[in-house]
Amino acid sequence: MANMIDIRNVSKWYGSFQVLTDCTTAIRKGEVVVVCGPSGSGKSTLIRTVNGLERVQEGDIVVLGDSITRRGVNLPALRTRVGMVFQSFNLFAHKTILQNVTLGPMKARGVKKADAEKRAMELLERVGVAQQAQKYPAQLSGGQQQRVAIARSLAMDPKVMLFDEPTSALDPEMINEVLDVMVQLAKSGMTMVVVTHEMGFARRAANRVVFMADGQIVEEAEPETFFTAPKSDRAKDFLGKILTH
Repeated sequence: MANMIDIRNVSKWYGSFQVLTDCTTAIRKGEVVVVCGPSGSGKSTLIRTVNGLERVQEGDIVVLGDSITRRGVNLPALRTRVGMVFQSFNLFAHKTILQNVTLGPMKARGVKKADAEKRAMELLERVGVAQQAQKYPAQLSGGQQQRVAIARSLAMDPKVMLFDEPTSALDPEMINEVLDVMVQLAKSGMTMVVVTHEMGFARRAANRVVFMADGQIVEEAEPETFFTAPKSDRAKDFLGKILTH
């Protein structure tokens, strides 16, 4: 099985500060990978390189068979196949929930309005916010907005979904409603890369945990192995801090 994403010896600098150092990993079809590590370890930067939001200075990233680090790569086309859900929901405030979800397929794919709306309603139902379809983002809770953002990504029928700390801007009582949607998505076979501090999600849904520190991938393991027998001192220190609270 060809990998969905290949990250090969990737390094990146902001000026003289090296934010990623020789990162190599691969994501297989249907795999759910959680990327974790202390703040400032390069997790969000790494995931943002996968759909070209951040360019890298060294190494190569191959997504769905296309190298996205070469010159002239068609990033807009790539982004229709790689969904991304951000920390901030990035919904259009002046459009209804339904319009937010139908916009991409109609604009980028030329889907007819009626077809786009039918699919959007199915997806809003799937994430549990169909009854909010005619409201505007400001009328929804943060958890509902993030579930709409997930539906909006799914409306493009992506092959891979990237999540960059999708629950970190949410109030505690809203976190689980978003994680539950993500768990169901994982169970449906979606290939997912998730940057998160939610270790419960990693245990429930991930096939593999990638642990980063200081811009490097320090270790990778199945969740049970990572949580019970981390190899590196950095991982032991990280887990000691987050699992005792």
